[in-house]
Amino acid sequence: MRAKLHFGRYDYAVYVAFIAYAMCSLSIPLVLVEMGKDLHFPLDDGGMTAGGTLHCVRSCAILLALLVCGVLAGRFGKRKMMGLASLLMGCGILLCAAAPAYFFLLPFLLTAGLGEGICEGLATPFVQDLHSDAPERYVNLAHSMWSAGIFLCVMVSGFLLTAQTSWRVVLLVCALLALLASLMFYWKESPTRKYPEAPRQANAAEIRRRTAEICKCPRFWLFCFGMFAGAGAEFCLTFWTASYLLLYFRATPWTAGFGTAAIALGMFCGRTVFGYFAKPRYLKHLLLACAVAMLPFTFLLIFIRPESFSSSAALFGVLWSVLFVCGVGVAPFWPTLQVYGVNELPEYDSTLLYIYFSAMGVPGCGFFTWIMGFLGDRIGLRGAFFMLPVSLLLYGAIILWAGWIFPRKTGIPAVRDPNRK
Repeated sequence: MRAKLHFGRYDYAVYVAFIAYAMCSLSIPLVLVEMGKDLHFPLDDGGMTAGGTLHCVRSCAILLALLVCGVLAGRFGKRKMMGLASLLMGCGILLCAAAPAYFFLLPFLLTAGLGEGICEGLATPFVQDLHSDAPERYVNLAHSMWSAGIFLCVMVSGFLLTAQTSWRVVLLVCALLALLASLMFYWKESPTRKYPEAPRQANAAEIRRRTAEICKCPRFWLFCFGMFAGAGAEFCLTFWTASYLLLYFRATPWTAGFGTAAIALGMFCGRTVFGYFAKPRYLKHLLLACAVAMLPFTFLLIFIRPESFSSSAALFGVLWSVLFVCGVGVAPFWPTLQVYGVNELPEYDSTLLYIYFSAMGVPGCGFFTWIMGFLGDRIGLRGAFFMLPVSLLLYGAIILWAGWIFPRKTGIPAVRDPNRK
C-alpha cells in the first residue's frame, strides 16, 4: 500500500509558482491572434513566423537562466531564487501587457523568460529537497499544477476575450498572479519549519567539476535528446492549438481556449494519476506506452474536417475529446523523464541533472514552436501539425533505446539513495 502524501507550506508555494509559470507562459499563445492584429503581425497574413519567434526568443532566455541557476542556487539558496523567478515572470509579462509594438515584446519576454528558466530549473529539485524519500510521486504532482495553471489561464482568458476585453488585460491578470507567488517564497519563514537549504554553498568551480563529470556520460545526452523531443511534442500542442482552432474551425476565443483547456485537463489528470501510482522500475514503460498510444490521436487531430460533422457541437466535442487524450499522453513526458534520468544516473548531482535536463527541454519547446510557425506560413498550420507525430516517434525511439537497447549498466543502483548528497 502506498504511503500517505504529506504537504507543507513550501509545497503550496511551489504549486502556486507552477500555476503562475503556466499562466505567464500560455497567456501569449492564447492571445496571439488578437495580439497579432493589434501589433501588426496578423497570423492569417504571414505572421505565424513572427508569432513562433516570440517563444523562440523566450526560450533563449529560459536556456540562459537554466545554465546559471545552479550556481545562483548554490550561492543564494533555491527558495530565494524561486522568489526571484516569480518576480521576473510577473514583471516581464506586465511589461508585455503595455507593449506598443511587436519589437517591444522581445526584451520584455526575455525578462519573463529569465524568471521562467529559473523556475523550470529549480522547481523540481526544490520539491525533491522536500520529499527525497519519494520524488517520483511529488514531482509529478507538482508538475500537475502546471496543467492546472493552463486550465485556469484558458478559462480566464477565454472569458475575457469572448467578452471583448483587451488581450492586455489577460496578460495583466497573469502578471499579478506571478507577483503574488513571489511573496510566498519571500515571506518570513517559520523557525521550526524552514526550507532545507543546501548544507553548504557550492562554488562555481565545484559546479563546473560536477558538470564536466555529467557531460562525459553518454546516457546523460540520451536523456537530454529525449527531453528535447518530449518538450517539442508538448509545445506543439499547447502553443498552437488555440490558433489552429481559431483559424481552421472558426472557433470563438472561448471555444478555442477550451481546446487548450482540454489538453491541460488531460495533463493534470495524467500527472496526478501517474504521480500517485508511479513506481521507479516502471517509469520507462509508462513513457514508451504514452508515446505509442498518443500517435493515432495526433493523426486524428490533423485529419478532422469541419464538413464531416452535422453540427459544431459534435465537431468540438470530438476535438476536445481528442485533445484531452493527447494531454493525458503527453503528461509524463517532461517530469517523469527527468525523474527516470536522475534515477538512472545516481552517481551524479541530482540538482544539476534536473537543471540540465530542463535546459535541453526548453530548446525543444522553442525549436518546435518556431518550426511549426515557419511551416504554417508555407504549407498551412494543419500541415505543420505533422511535427507532433514526428516528435512523438523520435521520443519513443529514444525511450526504447535508453530503456531496452542501451540499458543502464548493472552494478549501479537504479534509484538514488535519498541520503546521498
